[in-house]
Amino acid sequence: MTRSSTLSPEQVSKFDSDGVILLRNAVSADWIDLLARGLDRNIATPTPRHRIWNRDTQGRTCFYDSQAWQMIPEYRQFIENSPIAKTAADVLGTNQVNFFFDAVFVRTPGMQFRTPFHQDEPYWSVKGFNTCSIWMPLVGVEKKSALEFVRGSHRWPQQFRQVDFGEGRDDVSDERYEPFPDIEGNRGHYDIVSWNMEPGDCAIFNARTIHGGSGNLAGDRDLKVFNTQWLGDDVRVCFRPEGMDPDHSDLMQGLGLKPGQRISTDTYPRFEF
Repeated sequence: MTRSSTLSPEQVSKFDSDGVILLRNAVSADWIDLLARGLDRNIATPTPRHRIWNRDTQGRTCFYDSQAWQMIPEYRQFIENSPIAKTAADVLGTNQVNFFFDAVFVRTPGMQFRTPFHQDEPYWSVKGFNTCSIWMPLVGVEKKSALEFVRGSHRWPQQFRQVDFGEGRDDVSDERYEPFPDIEGNRGHYDIVSWNMEPGDCAIFNARTIHGGSGNLAGDRDLKVFNTQWLGDDVRVCFRPEGMDPDHSDLMQGLGLKPGQRISTDTYPRFEF
């Protein structure tokens, strides 16, 4: 099922400037079917890290799980053998990437819960600019229900106080951090992009790109997303006193990893091209 995945120089340049690109038909139907089977297995046997982000009065939910690839064989097969690692390396302009973790989001039909606008990298147990997340819906998703991105925000110079929607961070009063901008309340002031997407399409974004949404589902539409996170050349271990989510610090310390090191273990495999 493996095939090469080559980005054009224009696509790489756009990722660098915008912090997000959309790749149509980047993953074949065979791989999407494999991940869908893995997701069914994951929902039936979630990891201890799973959570329900939100449950409304009608019982509609948003299910989340992460770091499941080592117990879900379908996820492992995709990460190790599909073109996705090559895609990550291509977009980052490097010949090697580390896989960081996987995350799944499953919203039941009609779910209206929207993920608040945020950045990913400030929550992570690593720090660096050369990162990408690959957001892949396993079902069709309308633009109004897809993830939204603030174009160019990965290059903003400010360090923002992140929204504590995942119960993974403490309130931060450190003067280094500015209040997070009210994107939702001032949408016209920002260059916000999203797309209609089909299975096999990938939204690839820098982990410092501000993003949110993926709510507002129609009553007959669910949303199933498989997301992978990839680390490039400048990313190093960083344990953040303000909290991390997902918090890999205990795992990393158990593997002998220390702040300032590049991760490279079987838990965070390196792919070279």
